[in-house]
Amino acid sequence: MEINGSGQLNGLAGLNSASQKNDGKGFDEMMNQAINEVTQVQQSADKAANDLANGGDMTQAIIEMQKANLNFQLMVEVRNKILSAYEQVMGMQL
Repeated sequence: MEINGSGQLNGLAGLNSASQKNDGKGFDEMMNQAINEVTQVQQSADKAANDLANGGDMTQAIIEMQKANLNFQLMVEVRNKILSAYEQVMGMQL
């Protein structure tokens, strides 16, 4: 996940771009890609924290941890929306 010059977050791009175009990917592939991106950002934050423990840059560590936190929060919200949609579909009468 990156922060561009206007302050917007560019993480989990697969979810946003998939809503605009379908590259032939299924929903499960799109979600797996998003989860992998979140995992990579969390691993980057872990590395930054380890670097900080060894005398690294505190600012970079904080930025990486915030990126990981925001990515995780976004993933949880997407999960909540998916569960809500599933519950609505299951509640429909035929």
